[in-house]
Amino acid sequence: AGPCPAARQRLREHSAAELPAGSLQLTLYQYKTCPFCSKVRAFLDYHGLPYEIVEVNPIMRKEIKFSSYRKVPILLANAGSPLQLNDSSVIISAIKTYLVSRRNSLEEIVSFYPPVKTVTEKGKEVVEYENKYWLMLDEKETKRVYPVKEVRVEEMKWRKWADDWLVHLISPNVYRTPKEALASFDYIVREGKFGTLEGLFAKYVGAVAMFFVSKRLKKRHQLRDDVREDLYEAVNEWVKAVGKNRLFMGGNQPNLADLAVYGVLRVMEGLEAFDDMMAHTNIQPWYQRMEEVIEK
Repeated sequence: AGPCPAARQRLREHSAAELPAGSLQLTLYQYKTCPFCSKVRAFLDYHGLPYEIVEVNPIMRKEIKFSSYRKVPILLANAGSPLQLNDSSVIISAIKTYLVSRRNSLEEIVSFYPPVKTVTEKGKEVVEYENKYWLMLDEKETKRVYPVKEVRVEEMKWRKWADDWLVHLISPNVYRTPKEALASFDYIVREGKFGTLEGLFAKYVGAVAMFFVSKRLKKRHQLRDDVREDLYEAVNEWVKAVGKNRLFMGGNQPNLADLAVYGVLRVMEGLEAFDDMMAHTNIQPWYQRMEEVIEK
């Protein structure tokens, strides 16, 4: 007997991921401690795609002065011709589509995620990307990645949840008290790209500023007085969605939702909020499985 369907699926996914690695040159412009950047790294690492990192100075941002899009992550991808991909979820959907489907050029795939300017309730103009949680696959490829329709719906729902809700719980939790804000900024300055004076300035002024910003974010996202409770509830909601009978939401291997949630939560590692989350929620077994599978 040949391998079981799940193993066959894994073999196929693995060989699909190995195909273009040689022909795909990737450079990620990032802040190491940004959850959206961490999400992209988790995806690239899991798929074994080599990439270079350019750490962006968060104050001057001169490393991305070539780009009219002024946020990170930005992924420069060269699969024959150089291409700039913006927005973490677009980056992940486009590259995953490219790995699974060899029919279209990366350029063509990226064109399926057009930027659209919209105005928020407060009258602020923002750029959103259409279809960003979709993989652009034909019927046969879709069947291969998503054996049943529900799998695709579930993955998209939780990827969106990671962007629209989980991410907004990070800042209020890591800057919850002046002490935590200082520890967080110490970590940001250590891991980020700052000059010596700039780093000192960023650490103390940034910590104070972010302590107050986190209070504003808490209000904006209608979080509880103790923001830890929102974090614990969200994390347990995720664990419950994965369920007791699966290793990951993707089954025996993580899917894009697993990688997104892991990528977001990982930026708190080494901080009080992370230790509290590990102690007060059921996330640990899943989180450790994610670490192991990405290490591999």
